Amino acid sequence: MLAPQSSPMLLTRNLLYTGITRAKKLLIIIGNDKVISYMIQNIDSKKRNTGLEFKMRQIYDIK
Repeated sequence: MLAPQSSPMLLTRNLLYTGITRAKKLLIIIGNDKVISYMIQNIDSKKRNTGLEFKMRQIYDIK
């Protein structure tokens, strides 16, 4: 898993947890110790505005 120094909104505990739990046999985390530590401590989660619901409604013609 790559954990680059980037926008704080991307460096969340949820993202780190997802990477760890999806690893099947081996997980190698590549990143700065400070970045990983920040991710562990960052419990802030934002509402995701993906537009997925809108797209699904268009595909399945749901009102």
